[in-house]
Amino acid sequence: QVQLVESGGGLVEAGGSLNLSCTTSGFTFETSRMGWYRQAPGKERDLVAGILGGGSTYYGDSVKGRFTISRDNAKKILYLQIKMLNVEDTAVYCCTAGINNEYWGQGTQVTVSA
Repeated sequence: QVQLVESGGGLVEAGGSLNLSCTTSGFTFETSRMGWYRQAPGKERDLVAGILGGGSTYYGDSVKGRFTISRDNAKKILYLQIKMLNVEDTAVYCCTAGINNEYWGQGTQVTVSA
């Protein structure tokens, strides 16, 4: 079955960096659209970034220039590099797979302290 497992979250001070990973199995990773979403307490879930099978990327407006999405098709892993974290980035970050986000991981918590 399809599995998406995020890792790399944690507690970090404002201005710091984190690298998130999403290890996958059970589907054709190399041709799948992949994405990262986040949800902060009391807020709606937002798109963070997406990457197509061919490597084209797109980002949510609030993270442009600070977040970088990438993929390793050989390892079937999705990455999210986060720089210049601020407290507003505190959220659960989930990876998704599929053109309509058919599959979701459980998420990894990112907490940014002031």
